Amino acid sequence: MNSDPKPHRKIFLKDMAVSLSIGIHDFEKLKRQNVLINIELDLDPNLRILEDTIAETVDYDFLRTSVVNLSNSAHFHLQETFCEKILALCLDHEGVLAARISSEKTDVYPDCTSVGFEIFQAKA
Repeated sequence: MNSDPKPHRKIFLKDMAVSLSIGIHDFEKLKRQNVLINIELDLDPNLRILEDTIAETVDYDFLRTSVVNLSNSAHFHLQETFCEKILALCLDHEGVLAARISSEKTDVYPDCTSVGFEIFQAKA
């Protein structure tokens, strides 16, 4: 039995609000929509914080900036497409073993808080 198990480590961004050009309908293409983004990253358990530096972990400032830049880069027809692009950014980052991404359009239906999509993938 291993006497020194490695901790399961995650970082996350919860309910990150972006204004996004998204949707398939003509009226959706006229103005940006409010979208909440959630990102959860499973980190390599071999990453250890020994010197209290950002170089020892995944920088969530980089992650936030990447999502903002992506949200301003183009019109997206589908939440699925937008989430898959965020997923690719996350999985390309060293130290990330898996990622769960979700988006929620908050202004679609008056009788729903939000409508959304979620995707999860682990590295092969």
